[in-house]
Formats: sequence, C-alpha cells, structure tokens
Amino acid sequence: MATQNQTETPPRYTDVPIGIDATGKRTEFDSMGTVDVPAERYWGAQTQRSLQHFSIGHDHMPIEVYRAYGVVKKAAALVNEEAGRLPGWKAKVIVQAADETIDGKLDDEFPLYVWQTGSGTQSNMNINEVLSNRGIQLLGGTLGSQVPIGPNDDVNMGQSSNDSFPTAMHIAAITELDERLLPRLRELHAEIAAKAKKWMDVVKIGRTHLEDAVPLTVGQEWSGYAAQIEECIREIEHSREGLLRLALGGTAVGTGLNAPAGFSEKVAAKIAELTGKKFVTAPNKFEAQGSLDAMVRAHAALRGVAVSLMKIANDMRWLASGPRTGFAELVLPSNEPGSSIMPGKVNPTQCEAIVMISIQVIGDDAAVAFAGSQGNFELNAMRPIIINNFLHSARILGDGVEKFLTYSVKGTELNEKKIASYVGESLMLVTALSPVIGYQKSAHIAEAALANDQTLREAALASGEVTAEQFDKIVNPAALTGSGVGGA
Repeated sequence: MATQNQTETPPRYTDVPIGIDATGKRTEFDSMGTVDVPAERYWGAQTQRSLQHFSIGHDHMPIEVYRAYGVVKKAAALVNEEAGRLPGWKAKVIVQAADETIDGKLDDEFPLYVWQTGSGTQSNMNINEVLSNRGIQLLGGTLGSQVPIGPNDDVNMGQSSNDSFPTAMHIAAITELDERLLPRLRELHAEIAAKAKKWMDVVKIGRTHLEDAVPLTVGQEWSGYAAQIEECIREIEHSREGLLRLALGGTAVGTGLNAPAGFSEKVAAKIAELTGKKFVTAPNKFEAQGSLDAMVRAHAALRGVAVSLMKIANDMRWLASGPRTGFAELVLPSNEPGSSIMPGKVNPTQCEAIVMISIQVIGDDAAVAFAGSQGNFELNAMRPIIINNFLHSARILGDGVEKFLTYSVKGTELNEKKIASYVGESLMLVTALSPVIGYQKSAHIAEAALANDQTLREAALASGEVTAEQFDKIVNPAALTGSGVGGA
C-alpha cells in the first residue's frame, strides 16, 4: 500500500541559484533550535554548530570521506526507493546531489574538522544537510526548510551515523588503496625486479653489522628489495578483505533498528554495484560498529610498507654516498642542487623523503592502533582520527612511491669500477678458505692482511697454508655468491 508521501505530486524540477540576503546569512534549524549559516552554502544547522564548537587546528575531515559518503547516500536512496519507502522523485534529486558529491563538485560544502564527535555524526549530518538542501534547490524549494527533502527523514533514511560513517571509512580506504597505493607499489616492484635481473651477475661485497661480509651479486641484493615490496603488496591485499565488509544496516547499536528487513544486504550489494568493488554486508554488525579492527589491521599493512621502504631507501642512500668519500656503489639521478653554500653538491633527496614518509606512517600507525583499542561497548568513538590517519598514510605512501620510482629508482645506475675494487680489497673472502684450512687459520690470515696492509692473497700465501693455485681456485668471488640464489 502506498504511503501518503509516495502519492505526493513532485514539486517542480528546476535548478535555481541560492539567494543571499542582505546579511549574507539564512536561518537553519535542528532539534535544538535555529542557527544562522552562510546563505551561499548548502550545509545546515548541525554543520554550523560543529564549526563553532570544533574549529581545532588545520585538520579537516578528508574530502575522500565525503565522496565515499556520497556513495553511501546514493546507495541508500536507491534501495529505499526500490523498497517503496522513498518516492522516486525524492530519490532522483538525492541521487543527483550524491553524484555531484562523488564527482567532487560539492567539495567546498564539507568544512568540518577531524576533531569532532568520535562517531562521525557531525560529518554524517554535514552530508545529510548538503544533499537535503541541494535536493530542495533542484526542486525549486526554500533552502533550510527541510521540505520536501529532509536531512534526517529522507537522506538518512534507514541509517545511523554509527553504521554509515564506518561504511564511508571503508569505501574511502579501499578507494585510496586501489587507485593510488597498490598500483604504484606494483610499478615499483616491477622496476626493482627488473634491475635485480639486469644486475644478477654483478658481484659485490655484502655487509653485515655495517662491516664487510662475503660476496653476493647486486641482483641478489635487489631481489631482496623486490621481495619486500611483493610481500607488502600481499599483506595489503590480505588486510583489504576486511575493509570490504560494511557496517551499514546495523543502525545505532548493530541491531538494525529502523532499517527494513534485508536493508543491509541490499545496500551493500548496491554499493558493490556502484563502485565495482566486492563489498558485502558485515556478518556481525556488533563487531563492525563496536570495533574498528579492520581499519587497524589494514593500517598495520601500511606500516609494513613504511618499514620496507625505509630499509630500501636507507640502503640506496648509503650505497650512493660519496661521490669521493662514501661507498659510491650506486649512482642516483641528480635532480636538484643539494646545498645553498656548497656548489656542485647533490643529495639523495628522494630517499630522504621516503624515510620521512615512513617515519610519519609509523607514527600514524601508533595513533590508529591506540584509537582502535578505545572501543567502548557498542561503539568505537575514535573514528575520525583513524580514517584521517589511514588516508594520510596511504596518500603520502602512494605519492612518495611514485616520486621515488620516477626520480630515483628508475634512474639509478651502478658504479661497477668501485664495486669491483671493493671485491678485490675484501678480507671476508677468506671465508672460502675456512672449510679447507679451518676457521682459526683462516682468521689469522685475515688478521695478518689487515695488520700488514696486505691483500688477502698476499697474506694467505705468506702464511704457507695454501698455494697460489689453491687460493685462486678456492677464493673465487663469483662462485661464492651461489648458483641461482635469491632470484628476482
């Protein structure tokens, strides 16, 4: 049976500009009373109250959250329309306003700060009010009247901030991973793996404890870097699965009060259809709303990326140190002058940027983990800091990886003359003699070479423990790297 709301004649459908009165304000209202808002804005009373009470710092709620929220509101409107709960003409303008949000056309209408209510209610009401007023405008009504499109009764139908905000968090997080970070990590992995293959036969001296060690090849070393990035990608892909489970439909505490039967499954399917992602309804809404464990696990994967990138970037900048008094095994691209006082100085700036990004992400992760531990009863009310840190980490990692790849890794070359000289001077090649003459005698040869400023070969022959023919056969740097070890 149709409701009275469904049989209403739709208001005229038009698009009129927002009028600005002499004061530049208009009056909006909520359950607590009236509030003046800038007349040119679509937001309403609750958004304005949040701006008054929570203008803290310069940390605004990431716009990606609101664009994701546009998907949530669009999906909900379509499902409510299909269920006969929302008239088609209302759904039409809500969907249009949601599409404008998704496309970034309404970005300026979302001014709220990260430091607000921990449930995200004020951001939920921000988008509810914006879509309501934009819908009213499209229908030629009076802004702020909440007629014929209400922010709570129509835009928020069947939803709560407690289930819609974590849903928007997950959509925003998946989007950032899929569209920014993962593609760039895969490109970085491919380039590092290609260099590992290219340099697989270039023998160098390994280093452990910052001291000379036995030989390996440059390709083997870089294959380790490639494997690190590959594992990072795998961990993100694994943790990403938890973000595909959506809280929407649990409403206030996970019971689904005021949401129709089947709403959670249908709206998750609609979100999957709209995004092309395999979103599903969370099997347990009490877990989905009382905790933020999926976000914590996903950010831990970002921390893993930071740890691996820091290792790789630090290795590269140390191996490129010089050009005359450092290791100087790698030659990094020269991108910009490195000093305001020392002419000709060039620094490993891309590596330094990656190290700083990694430090920031590790710090972000500490905040995410701490916030994730603060769930109380049926709600974790630390949501804004978690999504802000997650999107910040994913964004700077993705952008940093792109610059690191483009301006450092791709252009990195080898100083093969320097690499070969280190191999020729190494004392740790004596390790190859150990199985033949024993550990102690081998150690004494290395000690003698260092003390007498001799080559290892000179000290070995002077010891009388091996002949020149034996030494040359046993101490073969290329052979000591192993056959096929550490392939890229």
